[in-house]
Amino acid sequence: MLPQELVKFKNESKKIIALTAWDSITGSIAEEAGADIILIGDSLAMVALGYETTLPVTVENMIHHTNAVCRGFKNNFGKEPLVVCDMPFLSYQCGEDKAVDYAGRIIKETPAKAVKIEGAEPEIQLVISRLIRMGIPIMGHLGLTPQSFLNQGLKKQGNDFISKEKIKKESEILEKIGCFAIVLEHIPDSLSKEISNNLKIPIIGIGAGTDCDGQIRVTADLLGLNDKQPPFCEPLINGKKIFTTKLREWINSEKLN
Repeated sequence: MLPQELVKFKNESKKIIALTAWDSITGSIAEEAGADIILIGDSLAMVALGYETTLPVTVENMIHHTNAVCRGFKNNFGKEPLVVCDMPFLSYQCGEDKAVDYAGRIIKETPAKAVKIEGAEPEIQLVISRLIRMGIPIMGHLGLTPQSFLNQGLKKQGNDFISKEKIKKESEILEKIGCFAIVLEHIPDSLSKEISNNLKIPIIGIGAGTDCDGQIRVTADLLGLNDKQPPFCEPLINGKKIFTTKLREWINSEKLN
């Protein structure tokens, strides 16, 4: 799938479903489950690499894991989900030239067809515009932006008039400069609904209500593999407990043989 095809989903009122993946097994699972988008998110820092935050992840990490995810796909080229790769912390905040270099590496060295960038500050707008002009599709990300948690915290965003207006204005700017879709994270349902209704590009929510054009979730959260869950994602199963219990049963039975 190509990025521009997502507009058809919105025009046809067809929900867009996105899941994260971090290796060939989770890539295969997400594809077979029917995800329209597979995001190699910098959440792999916590899910796969053992970090406490997303900040330590490098471009090399993202390239390595994107290729691993795509090796798990079973569908032929052109029929696989849209693969989007996160631009990690300080890969795009240090100027346009470095951003072109790093984003270009992701597009050249992996099967990803787009990158995701957090925020819409003036400097970030310049970076996004430059990347799009260079032929790199961009998915925006507003609301709670985890790479900015040292300033922003990890709390819900858009709860007051000023922050609501800021998110609304930035979403309009991202559409105007050419983003093909925007992720809205952990904001009021009414705000995401208003933005989705006002914009022509798809709005994909995570903890932003059900009135977005689509939903994205960290697969490890849905499967209950983490010790801590975000407040907006109830696990479908208690995966960590299930797997640990079964493995413990097997280990104990083997010790008895």
